[in-house]
Amino acid sequence: MKKLPAHPCISNFLVIFLFFFSNNLAAQYVPVPAPPQAQPILVRGATAHIGNGQVIENSLVAFEKGKFTYMGQVGRKNDFPNHLEIDATGQHLYPGFIAPNTTLGLAEIDQVRATRDDAEIGELNPNIRSLIAYNTDSEVTPTVRSMGVLTAEIVPQGGRIAGTSSLVVLDAWNWEDAAYKADLAIHLNWPAISAYSWRERRRSKNEKYDEQVREVEDFFRQAQAYFQKDHPAVSNLRFEAMNGLFSGEKRLFVHADDVQAIQDAVLLAREFSLTPTIVGGRDAWMIVDFLKKHQVAIILGSTQSLPGRDDEDIDQPFKTPAMLQQAGLLWCFSHTSFWQQRNLAFQAGQAVSFGLAYEDAVRALTSNTARIFGIGDAVGTIETGKDATFFLCQGDVLDMRTSKLTRAFIQGRDVSLDNKQEMLYRRFQEKYKER
Repeated sequence: MKKLPAHPCISNFLVIFLFFFSNNLAAQYVPVPAPPQAQPILVRGATAHIGNGQVIENSLVAFEKGKFTYMGQVGRKNDFPNHLEIDATGQHLYPGFIAPNTTLGLAEIDQVRATRDDAEIGELNPNIRSLIAYNTDSEVTPTVRSMGVLTAEIVPQGGRIAGTSSLVVLDAWNWEDAAYKADLAIHLNWPAISAYSWRERRRSKNEKYDEQVREVEDFFRQAQAYFQKDHPAVSNLRFEAMNGLFSGEKRLFVHADDVQAIQDAVLLAREFSLTPTIVGGRDAWMIVDFLKKHQVAIILGSTQSLPGRDDEDIDQPFKTPAMLQQAGLLWCFSHTSFWQQRNLAFQAGQAVSFGLAYEDAVRALTSNTARIFGIGDAVGTIETGKDATFFLCQGDVLDMRTSKLTRAFIQGRDVSLDNKQEMLYRRFQEKYKER
């Protein structure tokens, strides 16, 4: 049989494809995931920020098989045979930071749609699982990890009910290895009270707000009725995903900022015997008594932003963390952009300048977040029996001028702090070096 020549367009396409594919592979720089901890390790001499408000100077921290086995102060009788010792004198030791409400690993380049796998079509998608779309080969993740963020909540976007989030560790071969707590929470985007029109340069009321709230309520009632059936005649994937809410296996995270939206969301959730966590919570400082009464936790949106109203103090977002802390609420920091999770600690540092105690800022990056996610018994503080997920820093990790991580461990694994940005720095440092 005579072989037909390849079509010139197809040939050109293949050449172009192979060119970009090979260049893309060459440009990728993702460190190899660390192997399991092989021997006991002892960290000596660091100032340990435990994550619960306590600080231990000249500390001793030991861990084995991925778990902390000792936490105390250097003394004469300390004896740890067969431990690999790390001298951390002059450094600071912190629990690994936890980044909530992020699309890290679901998006790579904001302006390239093909690299974003963070949203599904449709309005009501509780059955969408962000975990199975998580990309452990993202080049963004190592840059975030090098700033102390070692665990993250991967959250889907879009629609009224965006889907189900999961917690992952930021060093893994695949999403199965990365999964720390799968299918943690269902995310509900509460209807907006108002919207700002850039074309008209003004804010207008959402006339369909009540109707949209009723739609949310109707869906929850249908899902609850489905849950109460022993053997539904027809399986419904969306309602199946909601079952975890009513059984207590999943949490309800409601994205809302305005006072009325927050209150309406909390009261509606109470009708279904649910206690929601508010994500965003821009106006939470106005209703701290209401939130405390209903035991509602807050995952604050980015505090490095402008206030929500023209008549508010320009520095209100910076002051909000201290106000929530003073009110006795359970809250934590978050950042909207997936790649800016690397700046999560600096939001906390800024809040310290506006009245938040330093160790409370550390809590809001570690143990507070762990408690909100229901994993406080496993991670978030440096305590015996918990996962050895922590890092060492030469300076103050909340200060961008001195923050420089030297080592990081995830469940005892000594993870790489290298990343593409560091690689490019080394590369071009060589290029422009005087010879």
